[in-house]
Amino acid sequence: MIRFVLAIALSLTAATARAQIEIQEITSPSGVDAWLVEEDSIPFIALELIFDGGATLDLPGKRGATNLMMALLEEGSGDLDARGFQEARENLAASFRFNAGDDSVSVSAVFLTENQDEAMALLRDALVSPRFDQSAIDRVRAQVLSGIRSDANDPNRIAGATLDALAFGDHPYGSAIDGTEDSVAGLTQADLFEAHENAFSTARVHVGAAGDIRADELGVLIDDLLGGLPDEAPELPDHVEFALDGGTTVVPFETPQSVALFGHSGIERDDEDFFAAFIINEVLGGRGVESRLMREVREKRGLTYGVSTFLVPKDFTETYLGQVASANDRIAEAIAVIRDEWALMAREGLSQDELDAAKTYLTGSYPLRFDGNAEIAGILAGMQSVGLGTDYVANRNDFITAVTLEDVNRVAAELLDPDRLHFVVVGQPEGLETTE
Repeated sequence: MIRFVLAIALSLTAATARAQIEIQEITSPSGVDAWLVEEDSIPFIALELIFDGGATLDLPGKRGATNLMMALLEEGSGDLDARGFQEARENLAASFRFNAGDDSVSVSAVFLTENQDEAMALLRDALVSPRFDQSAIDRVRAQVLSGIRSDANDPNRIAGATLDALAFGDHPYGSAIDGTEDSVAGLTQADLFEAHENAFSTARVHVGAAGDIRADELGVLIDDLLGGLPDEAPELPDHVEFALDGGTTVVPFETPQSVALFGHSGIERDDEDFFAAFIINEVLGGRGVESRLMREVREKRGLTYGVSTFLVPKDFTETYLGQVASANDRIAEAIAVIRDEWALMAREGLSQDELDAAKTYLTGSYPLRFDGNAEIAGILAGMQSVGLGTDYVANRNDFITAVTLEDVNRVAAELLDPDRLHFVVVGQPEGLETTE
């Protein structure tokens, strides 16, 4: 019955798109900042914690430690082994998710108000007192290793790994957060405890909450939940430039279809021209079948089922990437068309109609992101992690509409550089070879 109630709560909350939300900024008694959107119409709470650092904090020779550690947080803590932890969570109808990324680790929790104390006690044990039992390590490690072996035969994964290694070298961005077979096989229980200590620090936490909880209650909850975590954190890595020049890297792979990942350096998230770049990307390759690249590469020439581009402003670098797949005998033509469209937009920019359509889409779709407490909590923590203020939700669409045609065309000329586009092609592409 309790799971049914939670499912109804989630579905009802998700049924309402909310862009006009009131964000409260609070500070817990111990000094941890958090943002809250109160919503007491349904008795459940969503909580999002983002800790800066993530897999960039993996120690030399220990690549994959943060990823494996996060995967083990639900595999036993305190007095509970893996099965006991799962049973306790299910009995509370609570949902926990633990994720590792390049720049952060995140913890997501959804729980009923009536089970708040028990759910948070269980989550606290996972965060503060993980067991990392050897049996659990061996089992989850085997799953990670299986994924690494599978990725070695996935053209898309191969393309990503190749581009990252060429672009970022020895920087943590140059290798997958999963690690290698050798690095993951060598991880010990002590390595996982060290990764845990490095990943979780109250000095680098961002907290978002939404649901049936008041500000004073959230402050106490945060201190109870995070008490026991270190308040100091290891040094973060340096900024790294995208090191690839324009050209092509071909990775031979037996498949009838080649996949390509391409890009060059991008734009920082806090750059004053970011919203202009955001609109440019939507028109060039970000809006599905309505983008220029989809029109030119797919609709007019039938070279692919899909092509897309995306801005990637990470904490320590910024890139502008894209991806496409085509038959081995047609991928060279697809790449040529992409280069031409890249050059055309850099040279001539957008039309007023393209700008107006992109603004309409971007401003109209924004409220749909706020379609549930879990989504709102995630947005709140995410906004903090990239340095946005609470007024961003109210002002974001104004930032979009304020961009002029002159702005986007100036930024297009500055951002888009077809001569620096580098394509990593995995397959047996005809008419393409690796360039120096």
